[in-house]
Amino acid sequence: MKEGFRQAMAWLHTWTGLLFGWLLFAIFLTGTLTYFKDEITHWTQPEIRSHAVEPARALDMAQRYLQANAAQSSTWFIRMPSDREAALSVGYRDPNGGRRGFVSKTLDTQTGQPVEARDSRGGEFFYRFHFQLQMPHPFGRWLSTFCALIMLLGLVTGIITHKKIFKEFFTFRPGKGQRSWLDGHNAIGVLVLPFHLMISYSSLVLFMYLVMPAGITAHYGNDTEKYFNDLFGGDETPAAAQVAAPLTPLPALYAKVQALQPGTRVGNIRVENPGDSNARVTLSQSAADHVAYRRSANWTFDGASGALLGQGKPESGAMMTAFSFAGLHMGNFAGPWLRWLYFFFGLAGTAVIGTGLVMWLGKRQLKHAKSPHLPMELRLVEVLNIASMSGLLLAVASFFWANRLLPATLEGRGDWEVNVFFISWGLSLVHAVLRSGRRAWAEQLALGALAFALLPLLNALTTDRGLGNSLQTGDWTMAGFDLTALASGVFLAWLASKMLRTPKVAAKRTPRAARNAATEPAEAS
Repeated sequence: MKEGFRQAMAWLHTWTGLLFGWLLFAIFLTGTLTYFKDEITHWTQPEIRSHAVEPARALDMAQRYLQANAAQSSTWFIRMPSDREAALSVGYRDPNGGRRGFVSKTLDTQTGQPVEARDSRGGEFFYRFHFQLQMPHPFGRWLSTFCALIMLLGLVTGIITHKKIFKEFFTFRPGKGQRSWLDGHNAIGVLVLPFHLMISYSSLVLFMYLVMPAGITAHYGNDTEKYFNDLFGGDETPAAAQVAAPLTPLPALYAKVQALQPGTRVGNIRVENPGDSNARVTLSQSAADHVAYRRSANWTFDGASGALLGQGKPESGAMMTAFSFAGLHMGNFAGPWLRWLYFFFGLAGTAVIGTGLVMWLGKRQLKHAKSPHLPMELRLVEVLNIASMSGLLLAVASFFWANRLLPATLEGRGDWEVNVFFISWGLSLVHAVLRSGRRAWAEQLALGALAFALLPLLNALTTDRGLGNSLQTGDWTMAGFDLTALASGVFLAWLASKMLRTPKVAAKRTPRAARNAATEPAEAS
């Protein structure tokens, strides 16, 4: 290869980073928010109060409610409250009610009565967007999986490109324009490199059935449901015998699970054929109890007699490896401190992508510094940079403002929150087209700073769960959200102030410095 292997890798690193960087920025940012999915949902539904409750009592309340309101249903679902999730959620199949024949309710953990919470997608929206990109199934998953492959390729080519990668980690030259961006890009990339390698590779493992479907198709044909039943240990539920039999109290089954495995946290309960002699009850261990997903972490009981019928299948070494990667990617096992570490590492990954996009454009803008207008292709990159980064941050803030300002009785309210998100994002693109680059950056970042910084005030004015009340009552989920929004606003305000300053003209470099810069593969085009 004429220019050498490292130069070829630098070219690949640069151009794949540009072409997919805008989408990767959105995937990484929304994926980072997903580490606090439950906390975001708690903030977006302030009507649901967090109360300490014993699991057995929560199960008793759920069973009483379902027996009173869904006795004729074929299937019940119960999701237990936890340290992160305030709600006790119940659901049941009803062909005549709910979306797709399914009804779900949130119960107050003190009274056992339904809570009329506002309709909101909450953290679930960011979670779904992260890997589905608001596209029809399976196209969004295909695209996000391909982007994960590009991210992994970018990390590997970046390692090859920077032969002095660890030396560059300790180099930072502030106030040096492009060199400062390059130093920051390298330092952040090296600091969280193992995390980013794990995230990118585990993304491919999570969707390997999409990436490598040939083996599945050869063995299962079009019966993908059987594949997933074999993979995740799905059992065939016997048909209802049409013989009435009282359902065993669920707290008693929970006690049996505790006797079998003391200290187990139960996350979900599924009841098939309740009130029938062929009833089956499956209790699944909470994902917070272990890193890897395990099929052995569930217990199936006869709903009529309470006898243990079976426990999940043990895992092979290969399956444990795959499930461990999936668990590491999602981080459900992480406690508060580790979850914050995940969050900051995710933000670092987002920053690596963003600084790469800024560097690509900045280097080429220098060649046209004396021209009154940028070439059309560079102007396009500039507009997409602004909209994909500052515009996306503004859209996220708009989602939370919509959550507080849209009428609680609005039909399709949760969908309208999402609509506001995309409308705001689209308007940021229009604004970036109409305004000059630096001015557009500053205005969008300043507006984003105001939007995030004022969220705690908006929360206090529209609910009784303001920051002062949350701190006083020890509701650290609500308080943590408000404080994080405030910190985000301060950070964006600092970025906006940097953009409002007139950039300094870089001093002319010596011939030797120019030769050294020309040979740096990281800036290859």
